[in-house]
Amino acid sequence: MVILRSAALFVVAALFEIGGAWLVWQGLREHRGWLWVTGGVLALGAYGFVATFQPDAHFGRILAAYGGIFVAGSIAWGVVADGYRPDRWDITGALICLAGMAVIMWAPRGS
Repeated sequence: MVILRSAALFVVAALFEIGGAWLVWQGLREHRGWLWVTGGVLALGAYGFVATFQPDAHFGRILAAYGGIFVAGSIAWGVVADGYRPDRWDITGALICLAGMAVIMWAPRGS
């Protein structure tokens, strides 16, 4: 159950962080305006808030593991939101990142 909760929190955090970065990108680079940028900044703040609910209390571990989620999630976001077409190396890299995240977060640890 702890792993499911942790995974769900990573998904929600990824939506906020990647979505927030995308909103800032759209606001500035695609000239959609400061309302988009503001929404992005708020979403990025929400990402930090959601990340604090991870059951593991080690900030460094959470942030390091989130890197794997960010890589895979960014590719998925690009596919859905921008029509990005990843090649086999993009997908392989994303899977390696997710495996690294799983090891960092959920590997059995001694006392």
